Amino acid sequence: MELLGQVATRGLKQGALSAPSGRPFDAHFVDVAASAGLISPTIYGGVDHKKYILEADGCGCAFIDYDNDGWMDIFILSGMRLNGVPENTGNRLYKNNRDGTFMNVTEKAGLSSSGWAMGVCVGDYNNDGFEDLFCTYYGQNKLYRNNRDGTFTDVTQQAGLALSANPPAWGAGCSFIDYDRDGNLDLFLSTYVEFDLKTTPTAEHDVNCNWKGIPVNCGPRGLPPSFPGAHVLYRNNGDGTFTDVTKQAKIDGPRRAYGMTVVAADFDEDGWQDIYVACDSTPSLLYMNNHDGTFREEGLFRGVALSEDGGEQAGMGVGLGDYNRDGHLDIFKTNFSDDTSDLYRNDGHANFQDVSRASRIAEESRYTSWGTGIVDLDNNGDPDIFLVTGSVYPEVEKKLSQYPNKSPRLLFRNLGDGTFEEIGQQAGTGVTTPHSSRGCAFGDFDNDGDLDILIVNMNEPPSLLRNDIKGNYHWIKVKLIGTKSNRSAIGARVVAHYGGKSNVQTLASQSSYLSANDPRLHFGLGDAQQVDVDIFWPSGEVEHLKAVKADQLITVQEGKGIIAKTQFRNT
Repeated sequence: MELLGQVATRGLKQGALSAPSGRPFDAHFVDVAASAGLISPTIYGGVDHKKYILEADGCGCAFIDYDNDGWMDIFILSGMRLNGVPENTGNRLYKNNRDGTFMNVTEKAGLSSSGWAMGVCVGDYNNDGFEDLFCTYYGQNKLYRNNRDGTFTDVTQQAGLALSANPPAWGAGCSFIDYDRDGNLDLFLSTYVEFDLKTTPTAEHDVNCNWKGIPVNCGPRGLPPSFPGAHVLYRNNGDGTFTDVTKQAKIDGPRRAYGMTVVAADFDEDGWQDIYVACDSTPSLLYMNNHDGTFREEGLFRGVALSEDGGEQAGMGVGLGDYNRDGHLDIFKTNFSDDTSDLYRNDGHANFQDVSRASRIAEESRYTSWGTGIVDLDNNGDPDIFLVTGSVYPEVEKKLSQYPNKSPRLLFRNLGDGTFEEIGQQAGTGVTTPHSSRGCAFGDFDNDGDLDILIVNMNEPPSLLRNDIKGNYHWIKVKLIGTKSNRSAIGARVVAHYGGKSNVQTLASQSSYLSANDPRLHFGLGDAQQVDVDIFWPSGEVEHLKAVKADQLITVQEGKGIIAKTQFRNT
């Protein structure tokens, strides 16, 4: 069994980990993927060697309650090999059996598909009360409509989302977003590089394709951005179809950008959703909403395009949260090895300051980092930072052992004073068996009041880290149903007030690395037994809930307040 959070680090004794403040870290993780029935590997290119960049970037995963039974199901993307599709390879949907196990229902659900899948985002694009799926691919992206009977239908063609490109487009990040506040979920898509197996160079033919003197797969630098350009915005017509409004919305400005994860959120708190795109080897982008159907790109101006030193980075994953509990959404972006991940502090007006060094996050830069989240894993009220790692060059470790293909997960415990301490993953000892991981998603799959973690591992089965909290801290979950807003309430901003401070989260369609989290927003409350909750709906409506009792899931419908309260079985 794989343990995270019990390893002695920085002089701490094995067992309950304590920060300098003396408070114990009560989260305890066990990998239960095998016993839960998640045994199929995520096939993605070569195992010991990656000839092309197509094999290296991997894919995401999602928590989704596709059947509306109140239990998180699991959707995992997959790739293939250069020489074809191995048997039993493809995306997989697992139904939650409500007993800690899952059933593979992919074929029954109509989601059997193979190819180079990359990203997934979740949202109810047709407002029928059931969550739909959009998946990006190298090749044709796919929109799956939830039929409300446990099955899905590929409606890409009739929805107007089919692409015709030669070479094929490479879809990467995606997010549903109601950018025009009409109550219908629109769709933003980032694309990666232009790639063609017939023409893309390899290390054998291009001496520039090397890393630290070792021949490796080529790109992204040196390859053109993917057709049809850096990014695409589709407007939802309200009738099941979409229209490409990229040019009208002024999204088509920055052309040379290798897009990865896409997150949509109201960063300047003006009631309109903005868009942040983590970009590989080019400046990351922040599109600010002009309230008139157009955007302006201001990533450099607002401090989230580059590193603290002003350098371009290999932006991979994005976590959203309020690490310092000042009521403003901060950004955490993961990057390549030998480069620290970035923690950008938001002043509430979408002006960001890189606090990676000040927060001590910059102390760790050994590994290429991917999926991530600003999440409260021990329910003490202060959000932590978790990320997964793995190399894109598995062949390098044979000559440079300090750059392993498989590497540990990193857990930065929030010390409550603006700084963090990496407590579970020192020198690669935080897990019994390291992995080369990519996407991860956060959610409460067993409905016990804490956050578990789903992780995609390259050419291995996934990990499902069950969180077994040992302390007595309190928590609350908020499930939102839009009325004037889109039914999923994608884009809602929720502020929880407890312990004399505020903590904000947003309901995002995609975050981490090309993945989707449990849509029930989870707040650890520490010792607080009640909480005040402010909800800023995507429609512009605002709702205030006072003195809500802790340790329950509340379901809030726009304009109607709390319509249901659920006590979980193990709390």
